[in-house]
Amino acid sequence: MIRMGILLVGVIAAMLVASAGALGSSAAPPTLKGTVGPGFTINLTMNGKKVKALKAGRYRFVISDRASIHNFALEQQTGGKYEKSLTTVPYVGTRTVVVTLKKGAWRYVCVPHASSMFGTFTVR
Repeated sequence: MIRMGILLVGVIAAMLVASAGALGSSAAPPTLKGTVGPGFTINLTMNGKKVKALKAGRYRFVISDRASIHNFALEQQTGGKYEKSLTTVPYVGTRTVVVTLKKGAWRYVCVPHASSMFGTFTVR
């Protein structure tokens, strides 16, 4: 009976330690999916819907660059200064980058074709 009680206390303690570790771990950032090409198109979606507004924070950008003449760049228009090419010309493939988005207006763009290949969203 005493052994059973000690075993039960040990199992409960192990469960508490495991759940405390799970609660203390940081969750993976939400995923945004970007595509550029193969034609003259550029898109950014989250859960299958076009990104229009996001909360400030960390996001995982998964970019599928489908054409060697395009790139996928991210620029903060207001509220700060951030510019980064997430893919480059002539890269073709998929890249994953984690970015911290701050409040303001943002733009994703194919720099060589910036006048026609871009989208915007806001971060609040």
